[in-house]
Amino acid sequence: MQDAGVNQIISSPENYAAYLEVQGANPMYSAGNIALAMVQFPGISQIGTAERWKVLGRTVLDSEKSNGIQIFARGSFGKGYGIANAYDITQTFGREIAPVKVAEGSKEMEGALTTVMNYSLVPIEIDHDLPEPAYYDHNKLVIAANPNFGEAETFAALATEVALSRIHNKGKNIHYTRKENELDAQSVSYLLCKRFGIECEMPDLSNLTDIYNGWTAPEIRQALSYIQDMSKQIGGSIDKSITPQPHSRGNMRRPAR
Repeated sequence: MQDAGVNQIISSPENYAAYLEVQGANPMYSAGNIALAMVQFPGISQIGTAERWKVLGRTVLDSEKSNGIQIFARGSFGKGYGIANAYDITQTFGREIAPVKVAEGSKEMEGALTTVMNYSLVPIEIDHDLPEPAYYDHNKLVIAANPNFGEAETFAALATEVALSRIHNKGKNIHYTRKENELDAQSVSYLLCKRFGIECEMPDLSNLTDIYNGWTAPEIRQALSYIQDMSKQIGGSIDKSITPQPHSRGNMRRPAR
């Protein structure tokens, strides 16, 4: 079923775009689990186990408890994987889930931009004449950035170019070409934008079928997992940078007597 799911995702630009929408709304779930969920529940939006929905203040409808979406989940004590039931938000009721929205001009946007730039494997240099917000030059091993563009547009562009720098890995990836890897990088960027409510364009999917022509299901799943893992790692760091950290009195030193 998972193989069928990943093959379906790359079968058309429309299906790949739908995958990005769902994966972006479910940043903690693997690409394989999202593929499984999309096969079993067409039109899925946001999923979670009954336990996770409970934490978020929602409850699975009695009428839907037998209609769970089967996904892989870690076993007891974190050992191995087993099958668990997840449910779409439409199968639950309770507290409204407010979407995350990182607005332009906010401290959160500043933190998000700084975090993305920190993930670059190459220096980032300012270029006021650059006709686009950011561009990774794999020959010079540098990302040029033009600060004259809007923050949302800059975030999306920087996320793409930083992802390219990581895929290229300073030339260690001898198979790197921008044409071959740009869709992956744009996908990383889109997942991050979707996660944090930042407006951006859907990646260019015109050569999707050519890129994945002849690939096996495990190879497709590995590629999708690579994209998701990178976006999850960067997104987790952004979360930490924009979420106020709780203060602990236990960490405060008492004044000397």
